[in-house]
Amino acid sequence: MKREFTAIYKKSGRWFLAWIEEIPGVNTQGRTLKEAKENLKEALSLILETNRSIAFGKLSDAKRESISVMVPV
Repeated sequence: MKREFTAIYKKSGRWFLAWIEEIPGVNTQGRTLKEAKENLKEALSLILETNRSIAFGKLSDAKRESISVMVPV
């Protein structure tokens, strides 16, 4: 399944800082914008995989479904 998230990039000195707006804790950095983008994709993939395994490891009888909400722009 493919999902979209909002990536934020900010140059800070010689580094590019990067984070995902919708998911606290998904952040990284890189010496170049390209490196920051690659690192951010990896960080996002790892946190989504970890969150899923934690949730379903503890909640074997949990129900999973999609929800939609309006988000201000």
